[in-house]
Amino acid sequence: MLGVYWWRGSNSPCVRCVFHRDSGARVIDLPPSPVARWRAVARVLRSTGDAVACALLPTSCTLCGSPLPRLSSVPICDSCWAEFPALDGSACSRCGDSLHEPSSGSLLCRACRLAPPPFTRAVAYGIYEGRMRDAIHVLKYDRLHPAARNLGQMLSVAIAQLANEAPAEMLVIPIPLHRSKNAQRGFNQARALAREALVRLRHTHPDWRLTLAPRTLMRLRSTESQAGLTPRQRRNNVRGAFSVTDKAAVAKKHILLVDDIFTTGATARAAASALIRAGAASVWVATLARARRNGPPAAFDIPHEKGNIAEAAAAQIAATSTPASFARLDGQPPF
Repeated sequence: MLGVYWWRGSNSPCVRCVFHRDSGARVIDLPPSPVARWRAVARVLRSTGDAVACALLPTSCTLCGSPLPRLSSVPICDSCWAEFPALDGSACSRCGDSLHEPSSGSLLCRACRLAPPPFTRAVAYGIYEGRMRDAIHVLKYDRLHPAARNLGQMLSVAIAQLANEAPAEMLVIPIPLHRSKNAQRGFNQARALAREALVRLRHTHPDWRLTLAPRTLMRLRSTESQAGLTPRQRRNNVRGAFSVTDKAAVAKKHILLVDDIFTTGATARAAASALIRAGAASVWVATLARARRNGPPAAFDIPHEKGNIAEAAAAQIAATSTPASFARLDGQPPF
């Protein structure tokens, strides 16, 4: 198509502009590359193969039960992955718990104000409920190991929240399992998540030196199930449960603790305390999910008794909460 336009400037002669549009000519001038051709062929073959495989061997989503439209090593549909609840609203700048009284002007929850935790900051990706809870459950208890890849990428998003304030070089230590539980389960889900998260962070944050050190921290004893325990019982349950295998490896180092779920923070506090006693410069915490707290949030987890304030908080918990309110939604022992 041709178009002729005349234009006269204030101090210039007439100018004629001719426009020509031919989209087909550009396609001829720039033929598709061999790589593009092979990718197109692969897409056609993959879609055809998926259709045939799904017809012959139909597979359902592990979480919702709907048919899967294509082959996948992780039998979880895209809709379920999109339903993972994310954290929102104001949160404590130390432990990451929701602030139920933002008008007070403090950036710390009451528990952190009364007894600051040994770690610098804790972050999480989402809320431990709904599809998130189901996906973690199938990873841990149904041994759906490929799910660790997607979940690990979500964990990397949580860790990335620390990029602007955390040290440029850190040791990444997954919360360890006791050898008896590790033998029973066959793997440590925290280690699997940390490994996948670091793969992602090497691409998104190449200058951040994060080194996986899974054998630096060990669990000395097999702790009992924490389901149904009060916050004080939980703290006693994990007190002294962790030890550093090589103190020289953590001396003056900055540590990033990684776990799947943050419930009351008792495990994170106990592990961070062991690392600080071994000489670590600082400890940070990142988890895939965070459990919602039931009962009075301001007095939910006060690690050490501090006079009448702690006694009043404990009395408030005893009067308004039941042990069942501290259990995980799936009935498994909280970490």
